[in-house]
Amino acid sequence: MTTSGSTRPTLSLDDFDAGLQRGDRSILARSITLVESSRPADRELANSLLERVMPNTGNALRVGISGVPGVGKSTFIEALGLHLIDTGKRVAVLAIDPTSSRTGGSILGDKTRMLNLSQHKHAYVRPSPTSGELGGVARTSRESILLCEAAGYDVVLVETVGVGQSEVVVDSMVDCFMVLMLAGAGDELQGIKKGIIEVADLLVVNKADPADDDRSLAARQAAALYQRALEIITPRSNAWSPRALTCSALHSHGIAEVWQSVCDFQNAVTASGEFATRRNTQQHQWLWAQLEDRLLTRFRDNKAVKEKLQDIQKAIDNGELSASVAADRLLETYDSFKSDEL
Repeated sequence: MTTSGSTRPTLSLDDFDAGLQRGDRSILARSITLVESSRPADRELANSLLERVMPNTGNALRVGISGVPGVGKSTFIEALGLHLIDTGKRVAVLAIDPTSSRTGGSILGDKTRMLNLSQHKHAYVRPSPTSGELGGVARTSRESILLCEAAGYDVVLVETVGVGQSEVVVDSMVDCFMVLMLAGAGDELQGIKKGIIEVADLLVVNKADPADDDRSLAARQAAALYQRALEIITPRSNAWSPRALTCSALHSHGIAEVWQSVCDFQNAVTASGEFATRRNTQQHQWLWAQLEDRLLTRFRDNKAVKEKLQDIQKAIDNGELSASVAADRLLETYDSFKSDEL
């Protein structure tokens, strides 16, 4: 381990690897910071680290959790995480916070909302900004999952920023996708998008307070309505029929039953072979997502494109070019530049 001009030690690849192998939470935090960095030197080290730890990944159950605003996602995740710890598991939470489109900043407040869980020695809670990414997830969420698995966590919970059509992106990186809902918030079927229902493995109606008969009844009625909705949609799995459940995260009521359903799902899709198939498909999707990201970065940074871009944008502003034609002109510029390099 060496030191730089700062007071914080600089870690080598071996330092990162050894720290992850012993489950060091501070090293895990720095590893995720490393993969989130856009600095070329950090990206090179991050790629080497990911390549090094790959044999130690893939053993955790990955669960995505989304829900409408105010549904109590953080309370639910803390209750679920503490329940899992009580059963002997180590739990990592990747809590994705929205990034302001105006200032670029994020609140990153999930550690304060999951105080008991974040302080537990068998848990790790990491808030990360979306940085403008669609789908309610961060650009490096997939890499962060791998690092958590390399650090020995048995369950990785990915909390997304909310429900919307783009929220289905999280489904491409988790094994089980769960959507939290509320009862009594208007027409329940209008509370979720069809795209979300089609990919949800579990719908959970939260805030079913066992001490409040009215709220408990409303939650059960909402769950029954959701269950009927799920039954008229063609399931994406031949081995699993999505379920609608109720719970009260605040009172830890029904949490064990929710987790049992997650386990039932895992057992069903594993026995059918769908678990492995889904993960392979996700890896392929990840490959193309990374390629698209890198190609776009190279395009934006291309010298010829940069020189042409200002004139193209002026032509668009003056109504001389449509965006589609402008895009073709820029691509032609890029292709010509690459051909000249050859």
